[in-house]
Amino acid sequence: MRRIEHLDLALCLRCNRLSHFPFWRAIFRVVSRLGNGGFWYLLMVLLPSIHGSAAWPVVGRMALAGLVGLLLYRWLKHKTSRPRPCQVYAAVAAAAPALDRFSFPSGHTLHAVSFSLVAVAGFPGLASLLYPFAALVALSRPVLGLHYPSDVLAGALIGAGVAQLVLGVFPT
Repeated sequence: MRRIEHLDLALCLRCNRLSHFPFWRAIFRVVSRLGNGGFWYLLMVLLPSIHGSAAWPVVGRMALAGLVGLLLYRWLKHKTSRPRPCQVYAAVAAAAPALDRFSFPSGHTLHAVSFSLVAVAGFPGLASLLYPFAALVALSRPVLGLHYPSDVLAGALIGAGVAQLVLGVFPT
């Protein structure tokens, strides 16, 4: 277990080095800020504007995935209470403000993955936009010193599970 923790910290430190460069820090701050919800809410508004009534079931699934994801990640954060790497290690710089106290799992990543998978299931043409954006959101979290890579991986896996659950209950 110690070996995994050391690897997690080493990867976190390596990612966090990017935040020392103003250009990358600015890029990942913007990506992270968009991943707070603004990008996804805008997508949910635009889909019916572009695709008409065919988009409403997809928007409904995205909203459900968001709710399930929010409940899961809040419960997990409360249960695990894992401090953020920037709170534990002086070598990890917080390059953006955190939305809450705890690190595990990454809610940004969880929602980026679940929203992307649900949206692409309904509109496959969105994959070339949403998958890279979700990957950048995930990468932004350790770059900004707010999450360990394991938090991001857990968020991605939970997000994929939430998407599968929603799509299984309400298939396209």
